[in-house]
Amino acid sequence: MAISVEEAMEALRGVKAVVVPDDDYLTLVATEETIAAAEAKRRKELDELQSNLKALSKILESARVSATRPSSVPSADAHTSTLNELDISSLSLAKSIKEYEGVVASKEGELAALKDEARRQEEYDPAAEHEKELDGTALRLQIYKGLGFHPVVDKDGNLVKMLVRSQSGSDLHVVDFNDGKTDFEYTRLLWKLACS
Repeated sequence: MAISVEEAMEALRGVKAVVVPDDDYLTLVATEETIAAAEAKRRKELDELQSNLKALSKILESARVSATRPSSVPSADAHTSTLNELDISSLSLAKSIKEYEGVVASKEGELAALKDEARRQEEYDPAAEHEKELDGTALRLQIYKGLGFHPVVDKDGNLVKMLVRSQSGSDLHVVDFNDGKTDFEYTRLLWKLACS
């Protein structure tokens, strides 16, 4: 199918009525200006983004450097190992403290018992206790016998005679208390016989 020249001319005339070159030109100029403005805006945004990217890159690098573990700081494994050792040491110290607290409590108990014993000893009067335990009469009789005096009592327990041994030990004298002398006279006589 071939198009006739007339038909083609007719179609061009129809298009010519629709196409206004001035309007098209203005539309093209406006489009170019819009494209140029958009391109300038994109360039400006791109420059800002590149500037932000550089700033963020510097921040990232400084963060990377600061996040890097310094050589003076132990590694995570070394740190964990140190913490474990410190935990073990802490448990050992706690056990030792507990043992020493037990020893201290035991010693405090001993100290309290010793203080009670010391207080009892301070309050204790051995002479009074001895006096309670000993019969004074028996003690005096023992002393008298040691000095050479041997009392003789009757069946009722009354003193009736005194046997006196002399100091030399060779003589034994009998003093009867029923002959009516005074206590003073008997005392002088007994000492005189004991010293002979």
